[in-house]
Amino acid sequence: MSARESTESRTTEPLRLLAVHAHPDDEASKGAAMMASYAAAGVDVMVATCTGGERGSILNPGAADDPHGKRDLAGLRRQEMAAAQAALGIRHRWLGFADSGLPEGDPLPDLPFGCFALQPLERAAAPLVQLVRAFRPHVIISYDENGGYPHPDHIMAHKVAVEAFAAAGDPERYPGTGTPWEPLKLYYDRAFNPERFRALHFALEEAGLQSPYAERIAAWQETDTEGHQPPVPLHATTTQIECGDFFEVRDEALRSHRTQVDPEGFFFAVSPDMQRKVWPWEDYSLIESRVETELPETDLFAGIR
Repeated sequence: MSARESTESRTTEPLRLLAVHAHPDDEASKGAAMMASYAAAGVDVMVATCTGGERGSILNPGAADDPHGKRDLAGLRRQEMAAAQAALGIRHRWLGFADSGLPEGDPLPDLPFGCFALQPLERAAAPLVQLVRAFRPHVIISYDENGGYPHPDHIMAHKVAVEAFAAAGDPERYPGTGTPWEPLKLYYDRAFNPERFRALHFALEEAGLQSPYAERIAAWQETDTEGHQPPVPLHATTTQIECGDFFEVRDEALRSHRTQVDPEGFFFAVSPDMQRKVWPWEDYSLIESRVETELPETDLFAGIR
């Protein structure tokens, strides 16, 4: 099947979605309900995790004394990822790169030798190109240019996803990584969409409940001495996927990452029922489409089905 095969021939195949993430647990906090909803509807969904998260920390106070986590955090995070994968009903592949860690301090320290974020782009993208050519996704999802937030692994995950989307269909590029395949649509995830956080924040306040989003909202609303607002997000929402029926599945996947997610924390501040009433969607920006589609969309496969 050629790299430039017609869209018409592709629509007879099962639909396939590939989400590219930096670390185990990112798939649960960004797009999990969307992926579970598509998987339940028969779409073949896969997550590619670029690193093992081995330079992360134990972020859940309830898991701070876990001897497995202290002895072998990378191994435990693999087990957590397997549990999240099962909860979501999706497929999963590790790309095998070393976690870069999150540098802190002033000045920032150098990143660790050999880590994911320091790889030359073609070396970092080659395993993903190979996966795209083997899995043949119609849609690829990743982060924006800031990585969703500026973690070096998230920024590199963005770069390799864009590179794979551009290169996987070109038979002249990445020789030896399989038969070319051209994905049709590229999206950026908007898990940190300010509009969503504001809606949830005000819903909590109206219900007389404490909002954990107050500090975040205040930061967005800060102005400088000349009255300028903070910069707007790089990409507007073009596509909202209604997936409220799968918020409990998303939460199960989040809880699977026990070392990273506090079950009493930020992610669970708003009940699934309230979220379904206030914001029953997960939000995306369509960045490139090789098929015709009309915006706004309610389906990542609009123009492909």
